[in-house]
Amino acid sequence: MLIVCGLTSMIIAGCNQKPAVVEDKSNPFFSDFNTSFNVPPFEKIMAKHYKPAFLKGMADGREEIKNITNNKEKPTFQNTIEALDKSGMLLTKVSSVFFSQASANTNDSIQQLQVEISPLLSTYYDEILLNSALFSKIKAVFDNRANLSLNPEQSFLLENLYKNFVRNGALLKGADQDSLKKFNENLAVLTVKFSQNILGENKKFRLVIDKKDDLKGLPAGVIDGAASQAKNDGMEGKWVFTIQKPSMLPFLTYDDNRDLRRTLYNGYTTKCNHGDNLDNNKILADMISLRAKKAKLLGFKTFADLALDNRMAKTPANVYSLLNQLWTPALKVAGEELKEMQKIADHEGAKFKIEPSDWWYYAEKLRKQKYDLDDNELRPYFQLDNVREGAFAVANKLYGITFTQLTNIPLPHPDAKAFEVKEADGSHVGILYMDFYTRSNKEQGAWCGSYRDHKWLDGKEIKPVVTIVCNFNNPSGEIPSLLSLDDVKTLFHEFGHGLQGLFSINKYATTNTAQDIVELPSQIMEHWATEPEVMKMYAKNYKTGEIIPEALISKIQKSSHFNTGFDNVELLAATLLDMDYHTLEAPAKIDVQKFEKEQLDKMHLISEIVPRYRSTYFLHIAGNGYEAGYYCYTWAAVLDNDAFEAFKEKGIFDKVTAESFRKNVLAPMGIMDAEQSYVNFRGRKPVIEALLKNRGLD
Repeated sequence: MLIVCGLTSMIIAGCNQKPAVVEDKSNPFFSDFNTSFNVPPFEKIMAKHYKPAFLKGMADGREEIKNITNNKEKPTFQNTIEALDKSGMLLTKVSSVFFSQASANTNDSIQQLQVEISPLLSTYYDEILLNSALFSKIKAVFDNRANLSLNPEQSFLLENLYKNFVRNGALLKGADQDSLKKFNENLAVLTVKFSQNILGENKKFRLVIDKKDDLKGLPAGVIDGAASQAKNDGMEGKWVFTIQKPSMLPFLTYDDNRDLRRTLYNGYTTKCNHGDNLDNNKILADMISLRAKKAKLLGFKTFADLALDNRMAKTPANVYSLLNQLWTPALKVAGEELKEMQKIADHEGAKFKIEPSDWWYYAEKLRKQKYDLDDNELRPYFQLDNVREGAFAVANKLYGITFTQLTNIPLPHPDAKAFEVKEADGSHVGILYMDFYTRSNKEQGAWCGSYRDHKWLDGKEIKPVVTIVCNFNNPSGEIPSLLSLDDVKTLFHEFGHGLQGLFSINKYATTNTAQDIVELPSQIMEHWATEPEVMKMYAKNYKTGEIIPEALISKIQKSSHFNTGFDNVELLAATLLDMDYHTLEAPAKIDVQKFEKEQLDKMHLISEIVPRYRSTYFLHIAGNGYEAGYYCYTWAAVLDNDAFEAFKEKGIFDKVTAESFRKNVLAPMGIMDAEQSYVNFRGRKPVIEALLKNRGLD
């Protein structure tokens, strides 16, 4: 912490004097990336290169901002807004690589640097957002906007830039600005610590099994994977399961040992809640309090009001209204599912009531009973490479684009693969990285990011470099990575995000995407994953090459509403918990465990279901853009279900509909009003009926 403070002082001092940042010519960030497609030269970038690049990037940015504010000419869109948009390019360059690696391929050096650099970045961005001279120039351009003949993207950029400065404290004075800076700096540090603790807990917990009898019920592939994990952990001859979902969920679904299932699940649901050095209770409590105080300082009732101000939902009341429409029917359906599973347990002679750690085990039995469908029947048809090629084929049929694997190109990790994406006419669209396998130095979950965003610079189009990161099972021996149906949907989901990034047409680096439309491109892609026509394109037995039988496809279709009560309740409980935290008014002093229990009791959440994420490992709300925003998945679900109806009306590969979706939704995301974008595609505002029907809640 002393190191952080020392660096902060050095950077702040740099505002008043020329920064003494020595430029090391061997640092890859200080020159153009001389690689194929100008992707980062990952093999040449070392941990020692990041900090000097961050420091110089901030120093360069300060000089660029100073040039804008010192300009004696009348503020114009070109000398103020465009100049600001072009500033900080080195900082963007190093940040995109560093934070992508920090999430997917971290190490002790990177983690330490995260702690050091986060408050410095917070200070740097506060200096920009709270720069009164800069804001006065932006305001002058904004006030004169009616006379500037701006195009739609420029108008949208200017309006949102002005509002963003106001929303981030540009109108605050003196001591209030100082308070805001301190809030932001503290939040930056807490956010890093919160996520690092989760990663540490994921690495730390191991369920070690040394008796073969304790593996009864598990598929051979799962057992082999656990043996490989044990070997990697230096425990050859045993079997190791982790609280990473690709390892945990198969165990919860199939292992006959109830006590071991409970042990593993408790390891997951108590993450960062043990009162030790990885405990997140106080960290989260401090974050919630700081956010509430920050919102009040900025003139908002709660942090949720602040966060929703520039989103489609607009107000917390609108979010709660949507969630409550789904909560009651979802809870009812979940209760019915529980009764059916309890009957199975009772029939088998169980002398207990089902607990949360039992849900997957008995749900799988219920699926087998009702639909004669076993996840083990499906996995052989969902080989990772085939599923990926299926996603590519869908994009090709919809948009005409192609994907060619590149072998002579730097990779962010040896597990990753790179693909060049081209239009139907052969023109270059961008580069897509895919990094699929779980590992100990990778964060939980799945996400899509970017090593370079699309924009235009000095008349030249800069093409994007997109990365998709997941946590799927590693191949084991001769068995390739075989996915569950949920994994398949995850791959298609993240691929949808990737397509949006690849299709972007923004001219400027600055974009303003409403958070609650962000998940539309991803969630709509999930619909194609289970369409019979699509499954026949990619679902092939990894041993025989046999296309998935019609009978299995029929079972999947018939079971589409299976466990929908659980799925929705688990998701909505976490979503409501997020909103409950962020609708607290300052000072928002809470005991996290007490608050969580009170809110879940108020929801009448049944004891057999735990929220998808409990508070201490709810990474989405730690400061990743989803704080007071986890509802966005549900808000976007209204959009994606309604939008997919448009495809079903004309045919799921209808070229006209696909082109309209690309033109009106994917390509302009972040450069026009989100609701208008959707209306331009659909011809009307979204309606909820398709969501209720497709989730079996109508």
